[in-house]
Amino acid sequence: MHVFKCGLPVLDFVGTLRRRRNPDPQEMLTTPESLDAWFRESGLVDGEVHSRPSDVEEAVSLREAVYSLVRSRLADEDYDADALALINAVARTPSAVPQLTREGRRVEANPQQALSSVAREAVRVLSGPEVLLIKECGRPECTQIYIDRSHGSRREWCAMDPCGNRMKAAAYRARKKAALAGR
Repeated sequence: MHVFKCGLPVLDFVGTLRRRRNPDPQEMLTTPESLDAWFRESGLVDGEVHSRPSDVEEAVSLREAVYSLVRSRLADEDYDADALALINAVARTPSAVPQLTREGRRVEANPQQALSSVAREAVRVLSGPEVLLIKECGRPECTQIYIDRSHGSRREWCAMDPCGNRMKAAAYRARKKAALAGR
């Protein structure tokens, strides 16, 4: 259901609104169940979270605040004060805490704790060395944010499938068209 290709859960969280710039963006956090699924699939929690509709609204607000700060950072602009305040407020609340069990590590959390963990990761990423590796997918229809750990920081898209494949195919068609026009 959810996609995890960005290198960090907080950036994958931002990607829960797909095709952000398109006339018909695809919202992935539509129900409490979809939010709970994201928390589990991301590895942030192991158990049930039991989100409510109001938690989905809070999650979407947090996601948009994180996206706002990332976009500001990419554009080398000042952070939006409201987005910054929201992320810091959510990060100040208690986060999910891992516990050791006979079977190994287990993380149980309520929705606020899970969102606090996301906000804390946003603070860590935007204030640490990884901030220099953040990029936005070069495919115009995609707005996925990712960490570029490629050699020479030359990665241009969030993932090969589908964005890299589509960009390479478009570049091939453009070269072929230009070659035919040059004849």
